[in-house]
Amino acid sequence: MTRETRPSPAALTWAQRLVRLNTVSRESNLVLIECIADHLRELGVALRLTYDETRRKANLFATIGPHKPAGVILSGHTDTVPWDGQAWTRDPLAADVAGERLYGRGSADMKAFIGLVVAQTERFLSADLPFAIHYAFSFDEEVGCFGVRHLIADLRDAGVAPRLCIIGEPTGMVPAVAHKGVYRWRCCVKGKPAHSSLTPRSVNAIEAGARLIARIADMAEGWRERGPRDEGFDVPFTTASVGVVSGGIADNIVPEDCVFHYEFRNLPGHDAMAMQQRVLEHVSVLEPAMKAVDPSTGFRFDVICAVPDFLARADEPAAALAQRLAGTRGTTLVAFGTEAGLFQRAGISTVVCGPGFVDQAHQPDEYVSLVQLARCEAFLHTLATDRNAI
Repeated sequence: MTRETRPSPAALTWAQRLVRLNTVSRESNLVLIECIADHLRELGVALRLTYDETRRKANLFATIGPHKPAGVILSGHTDTVPWDGQAWTRDPLAADVAGERLYGRGSADMKAFIGLVVAQTERFLSADLPFAIHYAFSFDEEVGCFGVRHLIADLRDAGVAPRLCIIGEPTGMVPAVAHKGVYRWRCCVKGKPAHSSLTPRSVNAIEAGARLIARIADMAEGWRERGPRDEGFDVPFTTASVGVVSGGIADNIVPEDCVFHYEFRNLPGHDAMAMQQRVLEHVSVLEPAMKAVDPSTGFRFDVICAVPDFLARADEPAAALAQRLAGTRGTTLVAFGTEAGLFQRAGISTVVCGPGFVDQAHQPDEYVSLVQLARCEAFLHTLATDRNAI
C-alpha cells in the first residue's frame, strides 16, 4: 500500500491508542478524556471539561487559537456500544491492524476520527490560521446524545460561539447533510393481578400493552404506505419499532405489569412529538375500561432519548467546507442519528463527515480501512492550510 492510501504513523498510533481504551457507555470515559487532555496541556492548548452528575464521565472542549474569531469544531463522541455476546474473532480492545484495516470496538464509530484529529494538533498550532480550531469530544452519545447537551450549554454560558461544526461519524468521507431523528420511550403498564380463572376481576397489563404496541405498528405501516417519503434515505420513510417487552410472572396469574420500549426514527420535518401524541390519544381510549376495574391501573411513559433530526443545505458553510476539504461536490444522507441536530439547533452550521462506513460499526470485528483513515487525514491537512475556511 502506498503512503497516499495509508495514514501517517503518528495518526494511526493515536487511533489505536484510543481504540484500546474501554469506553463502553456503561463505563467511565475519563481514561480517554485524560489521555487526550494531558497531551493537549503539554502542547499548551486551552481546554475545558464538563462532567456528568457522577463525575465519572466528561466532555472535552479544546481551542487552538482561543483569541481568534468564529472557529471550526471537529466533533466526536468518546463512548462506544458494548460487544457482549457478539461473535468477535479478535480482541475488541487490541486495535489490531491486519489486511489494511484497523480493527476494534470504536474504530469506525468513532475513535479513529478523534485520534486522527488529536494527531493533527501540532500541525494546527503551527498553521497559525486566522480562525480557531475547536475540539469537541462528548460522552454518552450512543445512549441518547446526553453529554453533548452539557457541552453546548457550557459553550453558551461561556460565550464561546464557533461558526461551523464537522462531526466525524462514519460517512465514507462524503459530507452528510441530513439524518433522521431518534426518539425512544419506555411505556410502563400497570394492571390488576388475579388468578387466571378470575380474569373479569383483573386488568391484564400485557394485553393492554399489546393493544398499544399494535397501534404503534399500525402507525408505522401507514408511514410506509402513505409517507411522507424522502428517497435519499435507505429507508425513505419514518419508522417505528418496539425493541424490548417484558411482563408477567406465571401462566396462571393475570400480569400486573408490562414494560416495553419503542422508538420513532422520523424523517427531517416529520414531527416526532405529534407521533407521540397519537400514542397518548390511543391510551385515552384504552384506559377507561382498565380504570373501571381498578382506578390505579393505566399507562406511564418515560423518555429514554430524544435525538433531533438534522437537515442542512449543501451550500451551507459547513457542508460547503467539508465538500472542499474532501475534494467532492457530492453529499449524502445517513440513516443513523448523530449530535448534528443539537449543534445545528445551537446556531452552528453543521455537517457530518468522517472515515469508515456505518455498516462496519457496532458489528463483531468492527473495523475502518486504512484508506479511509488516510483520506480523513488528508481532509484535516487541507483544513490546516485553508485560510479561507471561514
